[in-house]
Amino acid sequence: MPSPIKNEDTPKGFALAASAYLIWGALPFYLKALGHIPATEVISHRIVWSVPIAGLILLAMGQLAELRAAFRSPRMLAMALLTASLVSINWGVYVWAISIDRTLDAALGYFINPLFSIFLGAVLLKERLAPAQVAALGLAATGVALMTYEAGALPWIGLILTFSWGAYAFLRKALPIGANQGFFLEVALISPFALGYILWLTSTGQGHFLNGTTSDTLLLSFAGVATAIPLMLYANGAKLLRLSTIAIMQYITPSLLFLVAVFVFKEPMNSLKLTAFCFIWAALFVYSWSIIWRSRR
Repeated sequence: MPSPIKNEDTPKGFALAASAYLIWGALPFYLKALGHIPATEVISHRIVWSVPIAGLILLAMGQLAELRAAFRSPRMLAMALLTASLVSINWGVYVWAISIDRTLDAALGYFINPLFSIFLGAVLLKERLAPAQVAALGLAATGVALMTYEAGALPWIGLILTFSWGAYAFLRKALPIGANQGFFLEVALISPFALGYILWLTSTGQGHFLNGTTSDTLLLSFAGVATAIPLMLYANGAKLLRLSTIAIMQYITPSLLFLVAVFVFKEPMNSLKLTAFCFIWAALFVYSWSIIWRSRR
């Protein structure tokens, strides 16, 4: 009989989750190297190359039995196709944002994502919000309003990333399958479309894989590793950590994105935009404090 999962932190869980967040934080450097390639082509390669990598990992971990049952369930396949579509939108906008020097907008999206999850829980699941959560949502909304005023338009790149990932995470919880198997199922279902698109690009001479430079081919081949490995590291690490620990650690990636955008990519930062981010950071501090306080109680 398997031992029950304990709600406690483990060194292995921390190492796995931290590795995933650090890889995601460094991902803009890889995507910037692919910035001259259309985002749709990059995403197609991320999908196609993830299938064999995820499959080999499942085989090595002996997790194929649950996957066979999933492929025989039309309802599960339909749900997985929906979540795969949402995560593809998220990946596509993220890759595109990096390529057009909008990494700060991407960081904003991932900063406010956990607060959007709270909002979804309140609206769709009728969850009761604690006063600290209401305050956090108010601070985040103020930050977004300041960003809108500064840019003269809604920060729609960050908002699309927030909505797509928040909806993905919300629906993904309803998919009755393990994290690793679910990821393989998602990329496997949409890989025929991605592969067909890659073959069409290659046949018409528009693709960069094999038709482009050697570095383009190598970088695109690496897309599966850059996609599958951190996702699976995170999925397995999260099982070995408390929810409150994961809630705090999830800010590692957007924090790194912010630092890379400002100090490496030299994206413009003025006082009003910095003030907006300060409101977002204050919201996250209040949110994190409330989680830690409830956990200790």
